[in-house]
This record gives sequence, C-alpha cells and structure tokens, in this order.
Amino acid sequence: MYKSRNLPNTRIDVADALRGIAVTGIILYHSVEHFDIFTQEPIAHTLPCDQMVSDVLAWLLSGKMYGIFAMLFGLSFFIMNDNQQQKGKNFSLRFAWRMCLLFGFGIVNVAFYDGDILMLYACYGLLLIPISYLSSKWVWCIIALLAVQPVELFCLLTGTTIDHSSLFEMYGKIISTHEHGTFWENTLTNLRYGFELNLRFNIFSGRLTQLLCLFILGMQLGRQRLFYNEGHHLKIWHNILICSVILVLVLSFVDFGELDSWLKPIYNLIILLMIVSAIVSAWYAFEGVRRVLHHLCIFGRMSLTNYLLQSVIGCAIFCGYGLACYHHLGVTYAVIVGCGMVVCQYLFARYWFASHPRGPLEGLWRKLTWI
Repeated sequence: MYKSRNLPNTRIDVADALRGIAVTGIILYHSVEHFDIFTQEPIAHTLPCDQMVSDVLAWLLSGKMYGIFAMLFGLSFFIMNDNQQQKGKNFSLRFAWRMCLLFGFGIVNVAFYDGDILMLYACYGLLLIPISYLSSKWVWCIIALLAVQPVELFCLLTGTTIDHSSLFEMYGKIISTHEHGTFWENTLTNLRYGFELNLRFNIFSGRLTQLLCLFILGMQLGRQRLFYNEGHHLKIWHNILICSVILVLVLSFVDFGELDSWLKPIYNLIILLMIVSAIVSAWYAFEGVRRVLHHLCIFGRMSLTNYLLQSVIGCAIFCGYGLACYHHLGVTYAVIVGCGMVVCQYLFARYWFASHPRGPLEGLWRKLTWI
C-alpha cells in the first residue's frame, strides 16, 4: 500500500506550461475540425496548403493534447491526495465529490460542444481512487498493461471486431444539426448524444484505455517527483526524449497495415512522450525557454475556464446558428481563427490574474470541492 513520503509539493511551473500547451493545441485542432463539423458542403475560402496544414497538425496535436491534459490531471490528483495524506486526512470521498462537480462542468460544456472530455475525465478520475492505494510496483504494471492497448490487441489476436456503425450514425445526426439547427436544437442534440458519442469515439480511436493509462502515469510521475529538478530526474527525461525520438523516426516509415488499429494509438503515445520530455528538458535547461513558456503557464493555470470558453466561442464561430464559418473557412484560415481565440483568451487570463489568484471556474471548483 502506498504511503506519502512527506515531501513538500510545491507548485510545478513546467506542469502549468504543459497545461497551457495542451489547451492551446486543443483549441487549434478543434479549429482544424471546425469544432466537429465535417461538412460535405463546398468551402468558400481555401488555400493550396490546407491539406499539408491539416496533416501536420493532426500528427502533432490529435490525441496528444488531450493525452497531456489527462496525464497532468493524474499529477494534480496525486498532489492533492498526497497533501491530505501528509495532514493525516483521507481524500478519497472529497475527490469523488470533486469528480461529480467536474461531471457537472462537462454537462455545461457539452451543451455547447459535442466533443466534451470533462464527463469522461470525471469517470476516469474515480478509478484513480482505488489505484492510488496500490504500491508503485503494481501501479507500473497497470500502466504497462494499458499502454499496450489491451482491447485492440485482444481484437487483433482473436479476430473480434467492434461495430462502430452507431458512432457514425450519431455523427451524421449531430453534424446536420450543427450545420442547420438553431442554438437550442444544437444544445438538446449535444446533451442527448454527447456523452455516448465521446465514449464510442474513445473506443473507436483506441483512447479508451490509453487515457486511463495517462491518468495513472501522471499520478505515478507525481509519486516519483519527476517534474521537479531533483537528483537524476533530468537524466531520465533526456533518456525518454532520446528513446521516443528514435521510435518516432522508425515508426514514421513503417506501414502498420492490418495492425493500424493497435499500433497507431501506441505511436501517438510515443509522440506524446516525445513532446512532454522535450518540453520538460528544455524548461530546466534554458532560461530563454522558461521566459517564453511563462506566458503559457498563465494560460495553463486557467485551463478549465479556457477549455469551456473555447467551446462557447468556437461553436459560435463555426456552427450554423453563429457565424457558420464551417463552410466559409478552409483549414489554414480556421487555424488562424484558432490562433486569434488563443490570443484573446490569453489576454483575458492576464487581466483576470491581475486581481485574482485562480481562474473563475478554477476558483469555483475549488470552493465547491471543499464546501
């Protein structure tokens, strides 16, 4: 059974920077996807580079930014849980209540954007409670099991297939509403299908077990204190970076073929580890990197607020009930709009933190957690 090492859990600035990068990447890739409006209508304003921009951002961002978000969620759980253990308190019931609150935020978010992740994260978060009692040896075993994509591997070895037809039927209904429905029609459709849609998409994309793996990995990295510049921790990150770069280079030239459903999520996980290890290594190695990423720390400290804001703003820009940019803007122009959203939300974050210690929803979530 795991017990606290009674070491101080000071604020981890590089984790805030990673949160800022994750939320920025989520906003940009949602803009690429026109906030889940995959229209068959002709798009008015396109550029020759649209396909290249889409491919590059898909490789760099798709699945990786949500994964970083999940890993940092696990890290936050560890810090809160460990702080309570050091005070002789049990955090389990309080954290379960915190996840209920997060599920509530997710319901609000899905009313605007059908691709909400907060409700699923709240469900995954509850699984951290029993796992947190296990010793590190067993936690690493669970991480390894989940990292090899056990569902996809089982299907591959047994010839089992999962029927995803319901997923595409839901997408058809939802996209049609996004294109031509009123705001209230969108809201009702999102509330009706949003949670199931995202659960089915996680199964389809291989994220069902991978996100849980990253939740637990974040908790374990907290136990090992790897985000602090202590001892040989930076050497570990350098080794992860070198190994992940080599694997990414090798796998980039491999045709997965019939193994695609199994190997592609693993490939994405390796890219995610490459991104995280590169950022952590650069953060502690270069003062200039820390100065630049400090701006993303501000953005990351308001990650929940920024996530909900991007749903409200992005859907108002791209959905038919708003500016209907889904059929006006090609990928490159949509990414420029996404960059504008990031800048506006960053400026709001700076303004807010000038007089408040936490973001608006972060502060509310904290107050309700400890009510």
